Amino acid sequence: MTVGRTALVTGGAGFIGSRVAAQLQSAGWTVATAGRGCSVETITCDALAGMGQKIDLAVHCAGGASVAMSIGDPSGEFAKSVPPTVELLEFIRRHHASASVVLVSSGAVYGQAASFPTAETAPTQPVSPYGLHKMVMEDIGRFYGRAYGMRIAIVRLFSVYGEGLRKQLLWDASRKALTGDLTFSGTGSEVRDWLHVSDASSLIALVGCSASPEAPVFNGGSGTGSTVATVLERLFRALGVAGIAKFSGAVRAGDPVSFVADVRRAAALGWAPRVALDEGVTEYARWFREHR
Repeated sequence: MTVGRTALVTGGAGFIGSRVAAQLQSAGWTVATAGRGCSVETITCDALAGMGQKIDLAVHCAGGASVAMSIGDPSGEFAKSVPPTVELLEFIRRHHASASVVLVSSGAVYGQAASFPTAETAPTQPVSPYGLHKMVMEDIGRFYGRAYGMRIAIVRLFSVYGEGLRKQLLWDASRKALTGDLTFSGTGSEVRDWLHVSDASSLIALVGCSASPEAPVFNGGSGTGSTVATVLERLFRALGVAGIAKFSGAVRAGDPVSFVADVRRAAALGWAPRVALDEGVTEYARWFREHR
């Protein structure tokens, strides 16, 4: 238990951040949140300092979350991701130098990876502004670790999904399927590593204990790839939709062909995903029908 210790979660009202905040609270942390929808909405050093709390752990979940939006508005998405990262790190450096910082990044930093599953040692070569922004965030975190001795850890999440997510493939496909539209972009053979948001949040909460000036990196995925066509088949079955997905063959910019995490580092911490893909997709379909 961590009674008497306080964690700050940026993006704390968001899809992942809210789950991380709940995970930490259940483990005994006092949790403060910042970002859109929180009592402190602006992530700046001064605004965070105004909270007046001693911070023992900071988890940075705020930032852009869409490849497509980053392609359409790269400067706007950069502003959502990179400057707030600097402001958070400056806040910790100036006011809570002994705190640990977890930076939530993305497997998109690997781009079109050459090996699967992809280990944390693979080259970072993003193919979208979104991946580039995450890579820059990581580099800034590593610099603060080296230059100031701050304790940093980085989590590269792969395809996170779960109840409450109102964007990306499962949301869009559910909306389309219930209107009878079963046609999607791509080929259907694209491989993704799906991780339920509850498993993502448990990993993020765990890696704070491994933070150090070396800024270790941990992949967040299931370690198993599934094609988009397979996931849509499971989703349609759970929604009670007859028919199979059809694909246009048009590949979207910034989308890698294969995207699977090597999760041995995370497993070495004692972590393992608990929600099987079939179970998670079924629960998502149930939630969608109740909340669409």
